[in-house]
Amino acid sequence: MAAGELYAQGTRVWIPDCLEVWKSAELTRGYEEGDSFLHLRLEDGSESTYPLDPQCPQLPFLRNPDYLSGENDLVALSYLHEPAVLHTLRARFLETNTIYTYCGIILVAINPYKQLPIYEEPVIYAYSGQNMGDMDPHIFAVAEDAYKQMSRNNKNQSLIISGESGAGKTASAKYAMRYFAMVGGSLGDSSMEEKVLASSPIMEAFGNAKTTRNDNSSRFGKYVEICFSHEYRIVGAAMKTYLLEKSRLTFQAKAERNYHIFYQLCASAALPEFQGLGLGGAESFRYTNQGQCSHLEATDDAADLESTRNAFSLLGVHESNQLELFTILASILHLGNIRLRAKDRHGESCFTEPDGEALGLFCSLLGVEKSQVSRWLCHRKLVTAGETYVKPMSRRQALNSRDALAKHIYGQLFKWIVSRINKALRASCRQHTSIGILDIYGFETFPVNSFEQFCINYANEKLQQHFNLHVFKLEQEEYMKEEIPWTFIDFYDNQPCIDLIEAKLGILDLLNEECKMPNGSDVSWAQKLYDRHLHHSPHFQKPKMSTDAFIVHHFAGKVEYQCSGFLEKNQDTVHAELIGLLRASKKSALLAELFPEEGDGNIALPSRRSHGSRVTVRPGRRSLPATDKEHRKPISTQFKASLHKLMETLSSTAPHYVRCITPNDRKRPFEFDAKRAVEQLRACGVLETIQISASGYPSRWTYVEFSSRYRALMRPEELMGGDERQTCQLVLKRLLKDPSKYQCGKGKIFFRAGQVAFLEELRGRRLRAACVFIQKSFRCWLGRRRFLRMRAAAICLQRFSRGFLARRLVRGLRRTSAALVLQKNFKMALARRSYLRSQAAAVTIQAFARGMFARRLHRQMVASQKAVVIQSVVRGWLARTKYVRVCGTVVYLQCCFRRMRARRELRRLRLEARSVEHYKQLNKGMEIKVMQLQCKVDEQARENRSLSEQLSALRASHSEQVERLHSELRGLREDKAQETRIRELQEQLQRMESEKSNSEGRLGQEMEELKQRLTELEAVKSNLKEEKDALNQRIMEQSQELEDQLRRRVAAESQELLCQLEGERARYQTLVKECARLEQCCENLQDEVAFHKQTPSLRRSPSSDSILDSECSYPSSLSTAPSRDDADPQSESPDQERGRWRQRNERRRTRSDSPPSSLNDDDGQDPYEKAYLLLLGQLNVVTEDLARTREELRRAKAQLAHERKPFEIFKRRSPPSPQQNIAEILGLNKSPEKMSEEDSMMEEDLKYAYDAVRVSNKLLEGQLQEQQLQHEQELEGLRLDICSLKQQSLIQDLQLHQEEDGLQHQIVQLKRENLDLAGQLERQEKNMLKLRKQLKTSMKQIQDLTASREAKWLEQKVKVEEMERPLDVPHPAGAFEGMLGCKAEDEGRLIRTIITDFKPQHSPGALPVLPAYVLLMCFRHADSIPDEHRVRSLFTAAVSGIKRVVKKHSEDFDVVALWLANTCCLVNCLRQYGRDQSYRLGNTPKQNQHCLRNLDLASHCQSLGDLAIQLHQQLIRVAQKKLKPMIVAAMLESETIQGLSSARPPGHRKQLVAPAYTLDSLLQQLSSFHEALGRHQLEPVVVGQAFRQLFFTVSGVALNYLLLRRDACSWSQGVQLRYNVSQLEEWLRAKGLQQSGAVEVLQPLIQAAQLLQVKKTTEEDADAICGLCTALSTPQVMRILRAYTPAAGLEERVRPSFLSSVENRLADRTPAGPCQLLVDTAHLFPVHLPFSCSPVQLDEIRIPDSINLSFLTRV
Repeated sequence: MAAGELYAQGTRVWIPDCLEVWKSAELTRGYEEGDSFLHLRLEDGSESTYPLDPQCPQLPFLRNPDYLSGENDLVALSYLHEPAVLHTLRARFLETNTIYTYCGIILVAINPYKQLPIYEEPVIYAYSGQNMGDMDPHIFAVAEDAYKQMSRNNKNQSLIISGESGAGKTASAKYAMRYFAMVGGSLGDSSMEEKVLASSPIMEAFGNAKTTRNDNSSRFGKYVEICFSHEYRIVGAAMKTYLLEKSRLTFQAKAERNYHIFYQLCASAALPEFQGLGLGGAESFRYTNQGQCSHLEATDDAADLESTRNAFSLLGVHESNQLELFTILASILHLGNIRLRAKDRHGESCFTEPDGEALGLFCSLLGVEKSQVSRWLCHRKLVTAGETYVKPMSRRQALNSRDALAKHIYGQLFKWIVSRINKALRASCRQHTSIGILDIYGFETFPVNSFEQFCINYANEKLQQHFNLHVFKLEQEEYMKEEIPWTFIDFYDNQPCIDLIEAKLGILDLLNEECKMPNGSDVSWAQKLYDRHLHHSPHFQKPKMSTDAFIVHHFAGKVEYQCSGFLEKNQDTVHAELIGLLRASKKSALLAELFPEEGDGNIALPSRRSHGSRVTVRPGRRSLPATDKEHRKPISTQFKASLHKLMETLSSTAPHYVRCITPNDRKRPFEFDAKRAVEQLRACGVLETIQISASGYPSRWTYVEFSSRYRALMRPEELMGGDERQTCQLVLKRLLKDPSKYQCGKGKIFFRAGQVAFLEELRGRRLRAACVFIQKSFRCWLGRRRFLRMRAAAICLQRFSRGFLARRLVRGLRRTSAALVLQKNFKMALARRSYLRSQAAAVTIQAFARGMFARRLHRQMVASQKAVVIQSVVRGWLARTKYVRVCGTVVYLQCCFRRMRARRELRRLRLEARSVEHYKQLNKGMEIKVMQLQCKVDEQARENRSLSEQLSALRASHSEQVERLHSELRGLREDKAQETRIRELQEQLQRMESEKSNSEGRLGQEMEELKQRLTELEAVKSNLKEEKDALNQRIMEQSQELEDQLRRRVAAESQELLCQLEGERARYQTLVKECARLEQCCENLQDEVAFHKQTPSLRRSPSSDSILDSECSYPSSLSTAPSRDDADPQSESPDQERGRWRQRNERRRTRSDSPPSSLNDDDGQDPYEKAYLLLLGQLNVVTEDLARTREELRRAKAQLAHERKPFEIFKRRSPPSPQQNIAEILGLNKSPEKMSEEDSMMEEDLKYAYDAVRVSNKLLEGQLQEQQLQHEQELEGLRLDICSLKQQSLIQDLQLHQEEDGLQHQIVQLKRENLDLAGQLERQEKNMLKLRKQLKTSMKQIQDLTASREAKWLEQKVKVEEMERPLDVPHPAGAFEGMLGCKAEDEGRLIRTIITDFKPQHSPGALPVLPAYVLLMCFRHADSIPDEHRVRSLFTAAVSGIKRVVKKHSEDFDVVALWLANTCCLVNCLRQYGRDQSYRLGNTPKQNQHCLRNLDLASHCQSLGDLAIQLHQQLIRVAQKKLKPMIVAAMLESETIQGLSSARPPGHRKQLVAPAYTLDSLLQQLSSFHEALGRHQLEPVVVGQAFRQLFFTVSGVALNYLLLRRDACSWSQGVQLRYNVSQLEEWLRAKGLQQSGAVEVLQPLIQAAQLLQVKKTTEEDADAICGLCTALSTPQVMRILRAYTPAAGLEERVRPSFLSSVENRLADRTPAGPCQLLVDTAHLFPVHLPFSCSPVQLDEIRIPDSINLSFLTRV
């Protein structure tokens, strides 16, 4: 095709750009040969020109069509070049948030710097078993392809993951290992996959560190080989590591960190087990503070250490070994803090600080001598042929030696960890195949590149060579398979660069040679490189301005290496003396394991006495060196050997490549830097793959795909042939004139680059021409239809006008005739109305007259009946009242007599108590002095209490005022119109607060004064303490005499007080009896009030008046009952008491003589209510008396406590000095002047005071406590009695009001009879419905049997008649009661017959749920005995038998459904015939007779319910296993609507073949499930729940596949999917399952289909989408929109602005929290087993003889 045709006007091209690398533009004028410029229009609308060389024009790259911009595979692009690859990756990454893209055999993975929901277990299961092209690109797809090829070809596989630091290599390797662990599982050792995954956190802790590009960068390469058995299950794993970056241990650049494990240790330094390690913050160690980045924002180092320790434990590393490991790590940190100082100015020798803490910690942790370490850090040993020299080192050399030791220790520790991991992951059995995962560093170039970058780039050169050869081999195999003539494809070969590095006298060889030289240096090695390779190798160059650097031209570009440090890093020298010290350590077993003894040459430690700079030591063997560490192989040689072994391993496997890309250096999510991406694409081999593919035939289509896609370009005569291959060849020959642009193979067509785009252009033109033709024809049709409508409208108007005129004439004629008919009928109606009115009046008069006579008779009958009832009630009440009055009188007389005797006894006791008063008068002088002293103390206490009471009162008043103001403020806030009042209240509140503050200030001042006074009193007290000693002796002498006298007095007076106590108790007993009498009076009055309330309308007779008079006068006598005040001996005299008795008797006589009419005074109050109020008044009087008594007791107790206070203080003092305390109490500690005046009275005062205090304390304390307790108990009892009386009176009133009318009882009886009749009618209707249902069920069974066995019916007729005969077993005479007896020895036989060997198809006459009924009848027989053990044994055997059968036939849907139906039936029968009455409501009388009588089987129902749920879940799993392979093919791949195939061209990975299943096959499978469930008579509700779960699986699997397939998200796919879902809905309606919830679980799939069909352009469309997709989560909606593929030439791509708008709207709608992308198809809905009453009668069940239950006994 000529350039002018390709570069026509409107063609889009790519032009270079300094910022975006490549920029899109459109030709505004076509290209013609000789043009020196191309006229372009950029995307922003600006015009530009592109210069060309007329002699040899370099035309810009062409841009692919828009429909290819988001292609899954870069090789499928029509134009293969760098800008197309870059644009596709950017479009997928930014517009659709897709991070994975195929590029031939390479998976390109872009680090999103954000956690994406595409790695959950549902995603793993979705990719499991799928071909690589069936799903969207993913790391799981590559892992699945490797696993599938391994199992299919029995060949080892490998995943090569490479990329720059921060590109996500470690994460990709981790996800791949997780996929293999989930899919492959483990064999034998259930934790093997966990161990494989547990190695990741350990290696990340010890081998990963933060760099400027990545917070978790792997600083070593590793190759993990996962071993599989013959069953392709994981049996073990092995790990190999390459080139650990040990230099990071001692040096980190700014913003970088050391290895993670050191920061984890520092963060966990506070743990108890780490207390002895001397750890601190990471800032305090030199090896961790150089990068000035001790903490990461999103990292918890302490939690990471816990994860690392858990991983160690899982891998079998003991806690002691872990602690030793952490100890060595801590010693490395302390080693870095050891300070070295130069001894002299020249710096030829140095020394360690003797008091350095770091050196001591290092030596103590490792168990080495401090002096030896200090010496050999600053000296080294030189061994010659005959002597050994000890030479001092300079400070720089000593620092290098220290760092070399730290690196060597860490390197050995790293190797030990890898070996322990390999030991834990060692295969438990012989491996069959393996899959290796290579996580290795990508090509690196930095401003300063050293030895590590050189080795890394050398490894990438080898890997790139292996990759190129593998790609070329695949291309060659593809061409040979299709029998396409091919020529050698020229591609970049990097073998010369590899030879420059590893060949003889190459860079590595010269480096090793220089290392062997005694005076070798980096400069001399650089000079040798210049001399050898500068003019001989095109891949080697010398920098212009440097003499110690060189440039190597790698496959990814030129890299300049600095020679400084190459020799040192290559040698990796560690002095033998320091290693010998570590070997000599006996403290750590792990340290000895890290540094074992090598050969016979033991390390000779220097003598401690040698302090000189040069010591000669005679060796034991002449030529044996001290150690071979200095003469071991260089690092480059070791790395070269391991790299060769790695390449051999990869060559023996089938490789799979994953190239990780860093999108930006700022670590921002979904931000794409084109420059950085292009650099990595050039370095990782992606563009190399593109070039190899573009040099041949990159586009490959099968004949079926080509015919389906470009059918529009074919002519009718070309379609007449039946051979698709010949048809495609004819079309290509006509469309593509140049035969070299394509090749036809055996099954595919191969196109050169750009040919598919040309065919797409032709197809687009043909489709646009067809659209124009369709539009033209459609518009013609619309115009013709409009004309025909107008013509038909005119004819219609004419027709309607003529009809209107005719109808108007007819209406006039009809009106004339209708007038005559109306007149006739109106006159007839008037006459009839008059007659009917007269007839109705006569009937009404008759009805009212008869009703009046009937009501009059009824009233007379009711009056006579009520009179009889009233008389009987009144006579009974009179008798009860008389009896109660007599009893009350007797009780009252007894009370009066007993009170009189009690008063006499009280007067006698008072006379006896006067002697005590006389004794008190004698001792009055002493008491006065004691009281004076006590008054002083009381006065101080009262002042304190008064002040505290004032403060509390002020606070209480202030709080009340504040609360009141707050309540008023709240009320005023609700009313906005009273704002002025609110302000006034606020001001008042402020004034109150100020007053409060003032009062608090005054109180504070008063408190300060009181404190001062208290201080003065304490000072006086301290002075008086000195005088106490003089009185101690005197008080001790008098105390014994006082004790004897008081003991005698107490014995005499205690007897008198006991008598007083007995009198007080008698007084309380009288009060109790009085309360009982009051309760009885209250009950009498309540009865009387209730009686009068029953008969309010009766006229009062004289007899009743007298009765009421007597009853009303009786409560007045209650006032004569003794009150608690009467018993107080100190309040009144006997004469006053007798006067009060006379007054009360006069009042009682006055009230008894008053006429009855006094109860009915002017206010009209009911006399019975007055009597009730009088009784309540008397009760209140009693209550007040009790309250006064209680107050008196409280005062007496307070006085007693006041008198007891000195004695209590005396008792609390220590026994040795009672005199001193008594003196303090009595105020004897006075000044010396006063003491001298009162010495003469001291003995007598102390004696009387002590006597009075002790006697009063002992007597009053016990008496008052006992009285107080009794009074409180009696008072509480009286209150409860009063409350109960009130409640009883109210209840009686309510009951009496309810019984007013006797006719209500008869009405209630009639209603009950009506309800009984209605209930019987309802039960009869229910029985009728059950019989009809049973008849329908029987008819359905008969129809099913006749339909399924119609062909065999005649042959088996005789046999069936024999089988249908009832069970012929011996049974006693009489009717069958629905019970079967089973002996204990026949249980196993019964279970085997009805469960293990039961098959419904072998017993045509048996019910499917017959085993459930047989078990129920056996349970009934065991219940009738009763035998609970038999029931339990039979139940356990039945459950075990069902479980065994289901386990044996776990994949048989019919078997699981059969036993699910039997289990549900048995559960319902146990409930129906159980002891719970709520389940018997639907039973027939006969079924109620068959219910269980003795045993409760509720617990067995629960166990059977659990078993039914398990069977239901097993049923779902069996159905899901059959449905899942059909769902995707039936719902998404089958073309039920012809012509709706996808508008996008399928990729070269996905072949267009007919799906294995169609929608009809899916519906047939669902129908078979439904038929099986119906055949086994499963409950409809359970069937609905099962299909709800199955339709949820269908919806979830289809939706997950849609979300993971970008090419499935199109408009045509949405139409197809919606039609398929409608077919499912139609099936549900046909089966009657539309109410089961199955339609609701299909809503996500329906909304996804609708989302694919709606418009996606404007803001209104965004609102519509948000309102539509209510059942889809936000990630699901955005995934479908981003993956939506428009039809080529007919639709536009979804704009990013529209996607952002929808996402913002969904974010506002969706609550915060992560939303899952994929549907969890393993989710199970809760199962509900409803109760349904069985209509089957147990005595009517017929058991066929074929089941052979003759060993059972019919009862």
